[in-house]
Amino acid sequence: MTDDLPAFLRVRLDEDAGVARRCGEAGFAAEWTAHEAAVDFGQGDTGGFPTMIALHVALHDPARALREVEAERRVLDRHTLSPAEEDPERPWGERDDCRFDGDLWPCDDLLDLALPYQEHPDFPERHRPNRGP
Repeated sequence: MTDDLPAFLRVRLDEDAGVARRCGEAGFAAEWTAHEAAVDFGQGDTGGFPTMIALHVALHDPARALREVEAERRVLDRHTLSPAEEDPERPWGERDDCRFDGDLWPCDDLLDLALPYQEHPDFPERHRPNRGP
């Protein structure tokens, strides 16, 4: 079993962090606030948003995005592959499992981290969620 899913996730998290950092480099504030139909990006209010859209945009400011990336990286680091050891003393010795929780690799936590990226063209096909009813 390869670690293609963790590698895919690391690249996506790096991309997310890069976008958030570039907002600051472009002169925008790290923390955004909503004022009814306007969002304050640190360069004055930008209006014209429906109130709920303004709140949503402000809720996903670069500072929060970077905190989320860091949290997801820590979860990803905990849920590493524990390759099958062919140990007859272990009932699961012939299957790959998650070193953190012992669940079958990739564990549900790792699959959950990947879920927001399932539409990305590089998403590992074998880990794509079942789209059944």
